[in-house]
Amino acid sequence: MELEVLGTGECLRLLGTAELGRIAYTERALPAVVPVSFVLHNGAIVFRAGRSGKLAAAINNAVVAFETDAVDVAARTGWSVTAVGYARVVRDATERAVLAGLGLRAWPPGEHQNYVVIAPEILEGRRIPDGRGPGLITPSVPRSPEVL
Repeated sequence: MELEVLGTGECLRLLGTAELGRIAYTERALPAVVPVSFVLHNGAIVFRAGRSGKLAAAINNAVVAFETDAVDVAARTGWSVTAVGYARVVRDATERAVLAGLGLRAWPPGEHQNYVVIAPEILEGRRIPDGRGPGLITPSVPRSPEVL
C-alpha cells in the first residue's frame, strides 16, 4: 500500500471536515506550534485568537504553516493536510461580522475577539489508505509498552 499524495481539491475537502488544527509560527526566533479550532471559509482557514494575545501579534502578516489530520491507529490509516500562507488579523468590521456568523468557537476558554485568516499559498496532503487491506505489512508481534 503506498502513500497517496492528495490534490488541491481533496485537501480543501478534508480541511472542511476537520475542526482542530495546529498553527506553526515563529516566536522569538524559535518555532512554536499551538492547537486551534478552525473553519474553512471560501478556501481560507479561519480561527480565533485573543485581542491582546501573543499569537495574534506574532502571526499578523507573517508566513505560517497550518496542519490538520485524522488518524485511525488501529486501522493504520489516516490523512494529513498542510497549508502555508500569510496570516492576517481581520480588522474590517464587515468581514468580522461575516466571520462571526460562522459560529466558530476558540479552542481554549476565554476572550478571543480576533479572527485570523490564512489564505493557503501552498496546500499539500497525504493519505495512508486503509491498512487492513492487502499489501500492507503489519508486525507479527504486537508492540508492548516495554518496547516504547
